[in-house]
Amino acid sequence: MSGTSLDGLDLCYCHILKEKGKWSFKIIETKSVSYTPDMQSKLKNSIYLKADELLSLHNIYGNWLGQQAKQFISDKKIDLDFIASHGHTAHHQPENGLTFQIGSGQHLANESGCKVICDFRTNDVALNGQGAPLVPIGDELFFGEYDFCLNLGGISNISLKRKGKRIAYDIGLANMILNYITRKIDLDYDKGGELAASGRINQTMLDQLNSLKYYALPSPKSIGYEWFVEEVVPIVDRTNDTVENLLHTAIDHICEKVAQQIKLNSSKEKNTVFVTGGGGLNHFLIEILKEKLGESTQVVVPEKELIEFKEAVVFALMGALRMEQEINILKSVTGAKRDSSSGVVYLPA
Repeated sequence: MSGTSLDGLDLCYCHILKEKGKWSFKIIETKSVSYTPDMQSKLKNSIYLKADELLSLHNIYGNWLGQQAKQFISDKKIDLDFIASHGHTAHHQPENGLTFQIGSGQHLANESGCKVICDFRTNDVALNGQGAPLVPIGDELFFGEYDFCLNLGGISNISLKRKGKRIAYDIGLANMILNYITRKIDLDYDKGGELAASGRINQTMLDQLNSLKYYALPSPKSIGYEWFVEEVVPIVDRTNDTVENLLHTAIDHICEKVAQQIKLNSSKEKNTVFVTGGGGLNHFLIEILKEKLGESTQVVVPEKELIEFKEAVVFALMGALRMEQEINILKSVTGAKRDSSSGVVYLPA
């Protein structure tokens, strides 16, 4: 799994079980591989590449993923059925009928020597869906006891049950803006939200973020890095203020938009919100979120391993569902014409 926060690659070896019609999982081994500055720059700027350059990076990154997987398998002495790979989203424009995750499945399979399932999003977009978010199938099958499942990765997204059906959508910003701000001072991220906690709100910046047109769109909806570059980066760059104040303002914005959506979709007096993704480790963000939600909502933050590797676990589940030819993408989530069992299978040559 590689997310929009551009911090690195998550590898997770897990057992996926189905007993008496119920799916469950157990995390066995995990590893995070930080991107080198060069790799981070290549991925970040992939949206600007010409077609041939993008396809070249697609293959190079696929080889690199294969090398990382092979090393992980060797180090941990793993015996596996397949690798489920999300790849890294270079382009996501469902309104134009396209989404593209780099990390060639064939190169990954050849390099690792393992069966690979990847390209989970394209089929849904071909069925007129958003191709995102995909994690809600895991929320449905693994974490269905919670009223809301909130993922705070590069982007914030949420899933919930409405009239018996799972729905989900990207709320808006999360770590993407926070990490963009900290990189101004050559810091990968604000550990625990300590810098943000020492800042103050910049009201002008907050008003501009809150007024972004995306927030007024109905669901299903999703955003990608292109939206961030075009709509958000200019707001941050023209705000002349300290990094601490920029971070504080961004967190207030993130939490306000998340709280609005939870309150809007709440049908009970008491609710539970299950939080994963890197934002779950940002103590200041969680503190502000709890304040904005109030005592009627219980915010559940699991152990660190699940916070960091939930998305990787869910893509393993999606791979398992694909191998069993069971539904792994829900039309109620993406707005596609039908549910689907998506993902392309590659065998090592």
